[in-house]
Amino acid sequence: MSKDSGQIAPFNYFDGIPIPAFFPVENVQSIIDYKPRDDDIFIVTYPKCGTTWSHHTLALILRHGENFGEDFNWTDSGPFLEMSGTKGFENLKRPCPFRTHMPFRLTPWSDKSKYIYVTRNPKDACVSGFHHMSNMPVMPFTGTFDDYFECFISGKAGYGDYFDHLEGWYEQRYRPNVLFITYEEMKENPEKAILKMASFVGDEKYAEPLRKDRQKLENVLKYSSFKEMKVIINKSINEFFAQSAKDVEKSEVPEGLKAMVIKMDESKDVEDAPENPRSLSFIRKGIIGDWRNHFSEEQSRRLDEKFEERTKNIEIAKIWKQYM
Repeated sequence: MSKDSGQIAPFNYFDGIPIPAFFPVENVQSIIDYKPRDDDIFIVTYPKCGTTWSHHTLALILRHGENFGEDFNWTDSGPFLEMSGTKGFENLKRPCPFRTHMPFRLTPWSDKSKYIYVTRNPKDACVSGFHHMSNMPVMPFTGTFDDYFECFISGKAGYGDYFDHLEGWYEQRYRPNVLFITYEEMKENPEKAILKMASFVGDEKYAEPLRKDRQKLENVLKYSSFKEMKVIINKSINEFFAQSAKDVEKSEVPEGLKAMVIKMDESKDVEDAPENPRSLSFIRKGIIGDWRNHFSEEQSRRLDEKFEERTKNIEIAKIWKQYM
């Protein structure tokens, strides 16, 4: 592991993969060292490819469509590993979906655990990544979209090269414990995607109740919609990070998450920290094709060329043709 100031944010490197330095080193290392249980379920994505959306959808599936309610706490539905670390996982009630951005070679692996890999066309992932990193409350990206595009296309964004990440998990798609699904199919046919995910994690226990009881399925559809999530998830996340480090230390969140909040709190004291840290926005637009509002013709052509080169042996090139 080594450090680099990077253009987007300082990174810590794990086996050559740049992980944003605002995630405590011990949290990331705990993921690599974690030994999965047979009943663990992982949601894995490259950043801004549908992580929070697919995770929340899965959490609702596991609850048979029961909403979390007005007192929703985003830490209750399952941890984001880089934020929380894995300390105390043995005490978490299963099923509990974990989410991570780790590439395949650094993701805790077991042939008996289940992995849902969600991917998104690279142009929209690039745009969403730019907005997300520009609005981080600490270590925000301060450059232009053009600057971010160069980082993205050269593989220097957080978690490394998008295509390396995609290829690593695409090669695992035929494993019985891996579900490979796209952001676009979730967006264009959410009902089919929900039943697909439910059947994967347990057809009799989770998919069959949704097929038999239309109201349960409608609840999953409703509460996992962007309209609903943009309100409750962004509100919950920002309320959490608005707390003082002392308040978080007294709470029952994972120790790794406490460490991250303390690190963020300490960063407010540095000279170039913003006086009013920007809020986190995990849910922004959630649309397909927003890249057209950002990409120049040259940028579109360059990414098309790289996409063609890196996916010439991957069927997904055909799937995304209409979106690129």
